[in-house]
Amino acid sequence: MRIVSVRDETPTIKSFAFHDRLAARASPGQFVMIWIPGIDEVPMSLSSIDPKEGVVTITVEEVGDATSKLHRMKIGDVVGMRGPFGRGYTLTKAHNVMIVGGGTGLASLAPLTMEIAKQNGRRVTFLLGARNCGELLFLERTKTVLATINHRIVVTTEDGSYGTKGLVTEPAEQLLTKEKFDMIYVCGPELMMYKMFLLAERFKVPFQASLERLMRCTIGLCGTCVIGRYRVCRDGPVFSGEQLREVRDEFGHYRRGLDGGKTAVA
Repeated sequence: MRIVSVRDETPTIKSFAFHDRLAARASPGQFVMIWIPGIDEVPMSLSSIDPKEGVVTITVEEVGDATSKLHRMKIGDVVGMRGPFGRGYTLTKAHNVMIVGGGTGLASLAPLTMEIAKQNGRRVTFLLGARNCGELLFLERTKTVLATINHRIVVTTEDGSYGTKGLVTEPAEQLLTKEKFDMIYVCGPELMMYKMFLLAERFKVPFQASLERLMRCTIGLCGTCVIGRYRVCRDGPVFSGEQLREVRDEFGHYRRGLDGGKTAVA
């Protein structure tokens, strides 16, 4: 696929758009595999899905060889794309919804937020976390998407350079203490998601989270993405609170490498 647009989101994050009518039929939360010729193939969440125009977008942080090469690419350059894969978010009839995102995890949540905003009668509390103001992702986009429905947006930065100083889980806990929510959707660093899972369990709120694992085959054969009895590429990447309860000894604690060995979740 040829890159049709490139957008700088933050100093370390860019969005790349492609015309791909197959991927544009994806549901929020599904992912694609992006092959960088000569480097590697890596899983990427779809940060926007436009079935009418047949356009999809991935939002990428520069963290390794493949993403560094992708960040140097321009409009017209070619990458390989497979997908969409996996199980996305399940839209429910929940009235009062909490969405919690951190870092590039917001990419997975962006199409979900757009779908929720299309439905009347929803109230959305969107909590957005980042290390600092320069790394805040999709804040203005989120404001625009939610403008037509009952909503509130809470922003936290670890250094206090924007919004409230601290971790995004802190205002989430305060809100859950005061108010009844019908669903929590989460994507971001796994330790944050694990904390949100514990809060959902404590306050008895239905929960969905999108997990990140090492993925190679994407069809459930290689086992590098396994968590408990699940394969994230096929059974996820989005899991319910009930499923995560089954794998709570692994979720938030460790993941597996290419050799199947355990690596602590950072």
